[in-house]
Amino acid sequence: MSENIEIKSSSGNVFADLGLPNPDEMLVKAELARKISQAITSRGLTQVEAAELLGIDQPKVSALIRGKLTGFSLERMFRFLNAFDSDVEITVKPKSSHNARIIVK
Repeated sequence: MSENIEIKSSSGNVFADLGLPNPDEMLVKAELARKISQAITSRGLTQVEAAELLGIDQPKVSALIRGKLTGFSLERMFRFLNAFDSDVEITVKPKSSHNARIIVK
């Protein structure tokens, strides 16, 4: 028995594809959380050490690493990256295609 499976191209934002609210913000937060998690790992920090550096408690570091990002504003996440000696640069320019994009590098 064969089933027809519908395949849909991604928009490039999984949160938008899932129909979640504020998908652009969710995508940026997810990328920032990934960068923060990478910084913690590359420094070989424990969650307790990372919490001390970031000025938060260990359960919040755990939530951040696991992608539980509801309690974290973009500004706060920018400050976390600054604490890891990372600069955060926001660039606004005319869109290059018919769809506007948000990219975190």
